[in-house]
Amino acid sequence: MSLDRAVMMFAGFMVLVSVALTHWIHPAWMWLTMFVGLNLLQASITGFCPAAMLFRRLGVRPGTAFR
Repeated sequence: MSLDRAVMMFAGFMVLVSVALTHWIHPAWMWLTMFVGLNLLQASITGFCPAAMLFRRLGVRPGTAFR
């Protein structure tokens, strides 16, 4: 799995988890969804992604987006 796919998979997982928590636990969990979305937006503009840095340290091979 490449770094790009790992970041997208992690972001999608976090969105689904936060939506489930919003539905079943408390509406304030929607802030987590907004944080993930804003982080994806800024990563697409700046190329800086904390999740990509973490996955890179864990040994995931680089992809084309996050170098």
